[in-house]
Amino acid sequence: MIDTLDTLGARARMLDRLRASADETASPVDGLDQRIDAHYAQQREQAAETLATQAARVSQFQRMLEAAHAQVVCASAEAWPAELARRLADAGVKRLLLDAASAEGAALVDALRSAATGVEAGGYMEPIEAWKSELFESIDAGFTVARSGLAATGTLVVVPDANAPRTVSLVPPLHVALIHARTLHADLHAAVAAERWRDGMPTNLVMISGPSKTSDIQQTTAYGAHGPRALWVIVVTDDETGAPEPAANLPTNSSHHGAAQ
Repeated sequence: MIDTLDTLGARARMLDRLRASADETASPVDGLDQRIDAHYAQQREQAAETLATQAARVSQFQRMLEAAHAQVVCASAEAWPAELARRLADAGVKRLLLDAASAEGAALVDALRSAATGVEAGGYMEPIEAWKSELFESIDAGFTVARSGLAATGTLVVVPDANAPRTVSLVPPLHVALIHARTLHADLHAAVAAERWRDGMPTNLVMISGPSKTSDIQQTTAYGAHGPRALWVIVVTDDETGAPEPAANLPTNSSHHGAAQ
C-alpha cells in the first residue's frame, strides 16, 4: 500500500525545488517589451524621412491602400462631406448605411440632403435577424469612421459599436471609411503604444487593408467574395483638433461579424 503521507510529502518537496529553481532563473520574457520597443525605434530611425511627418504618413498610407485596389480621396474637414456626397451619387448609390449619431455621419447626411442626391441614408437600428434580406439585397454602401490607421501598411483600425457594428463594413458591396490624418500612426507598434492597447482592448477591433479579395488555385484574384468589392477611404487632412481616445475607454460589443476582411 502506498503511504499517502509520504506521497504528499514528496510532491511538496518537488514543488519547493521547482519554485526555488524558478526564483533563481530569469524569466524568458524579462525585458521583452524593452527589446521590442528598441527594435521598432531603430526601424523608425532608419525610416525617419518616410514616416516622420503627418504628410509623409498620409502619402504612404494612400500609396499602400491604392496598391491594394482601394480608392483614396484626401479632403479638408470642410469639403469632404460634399465631395463624398457627389461621389456616392455619381456611383449610383441609392441606400447608405451609417451612424447618423456621429459627427461625421451627421455631416454626411446633411451634405446628401443639401445636394439633393437622392441617396437614402439610414442607421443600423435592428438586430440582423430582423432585416437580413433587406440588408443583403438593398443596401448599396456602408460608411464607417476609423479609429486610426497604420501608414506603413495602409491599414484602417476600426472599432465597431452598437450604432455601427461590423456588418456595416462587411455586408454592403461598397465600404466607405473616413479617417482623420491626425490619427495615422507610423506602424502597428506605434499605434499600440500611443493608444495604450495593453490597458484594455475592445472586444472587436478590426483591421482593414483593402477591399475583400480571394484567389483560387490558379491564383486568379476575385474581389467581393467575402465582403465589399470596393473600398473608398476619405482622409481628412486639415483637422488638427482633438485626439483619439485610448482604447481602454472605448465601448465594447460583440457584433455579428468579428473577422477582419
